[in-house]
Amino acid sequence: MMLVKTKLGPSSIHGIGLFADQFIAAGTATWRFIPGFDIQKNATEIEVLSLPAREWFKQYAYLDFHVNVFVLCADDARFMNHSNNPNVRPDYEQDPFGLDIAACDIQIGEELTTNYTLFEKEDVSFK
Repeated sequence: MMLVKTKLGPSSIHGIGLFADQFIAAGTATWRFIPGFDIQKNATEIEVLSLPAREWFKQYAYLDFHVNVFVLCADDARFMNHSNNPNVRPDYEQDPFGLDIAACDIQIGEELTTNYTLFEKEDVSFK
């Protein structure tokens, strides 16, 4: 669940992006996994879904190698794009799902980015 105000907009990184709709000071928590709001599923639970649902899940969820489950953000957090020089980073010491923290001051209108390699297992295929 996003913990700061954001909005969607066109991204120069990839199609749609997530943008700050408030000033976010460095060190501010920006996202936290909230059970009952955000969704976690294992591969077996996803494999029983219809093909369109599996494809949608693969597009918007990620396999977090820290907890070994697929995580689907229920809000616009799923539109946060990858950067090798991100302004948001996950902190797994504070939360097993990674509490996202602003790595620097983020200005209103600035795109929020994270480094997917810090949490996402790539090349995931469903049956």
